[in-house]
Amino acid sequence: MERARHGDLAAFEYLLSPLIEPACQLARAILSDWYEAEDAVQEAALRAWRAVARLRVGTTTIRPWFFAIVPNEARRRRRGRWRDFLPIADSWVGEQNGPEERAALTVDLDRALRRLGEKDRLILFLHFYLDLPLDEAGRIMGMSAEAAKSRLYRATRSLRPALRCVETT
Repeated sequence: MERARHGDLAAFEYLLSPLIEPACQLARAILSDWYEAEDAVQEAALRAWRAVARLRVGTTTIRPWFFAIVPNEARRRRRGRWRDFLPIADSWVGEQNGPEERAALTVDLDRALRRLGEKDRLILFLHFYLDLPLDEAGRIMGMSAEAAKSRLYRATRSLRPALRCVETT
């Protein structure tokens, strides 16, 4: 971390490389387009490189810091876009169902997710899809672990009707 803060590009790349794939997934959750997500992560990585010297001394991991930059870049890219859709339901729908059932469940879950606010979708994605602990998800979103837990509770509660549909099939 210290070497990266002092301008060592190889050290920065070493720290960032395991985060690129989950960052792309995070950006895709916001942008709904894989290519746009890759572009957003590329731009976020460039922004992170430019700002790495300002990273606080004593920071033990780059992940929360970088995962806070990625959604900002994705939202910046999305501002001019006409759609707001989160296609991560494929990963939530079980493999035991046939293609028709998975498609129907995905559509129902997609509709339920679209009804949620952006922050609710983001906390669900960070916690359940990227498997981040609530304190880290909260830091990424700029809130305490308690606030993240509360937001997660409200978001999952809002999804319950759609999830009951998934559980019964």
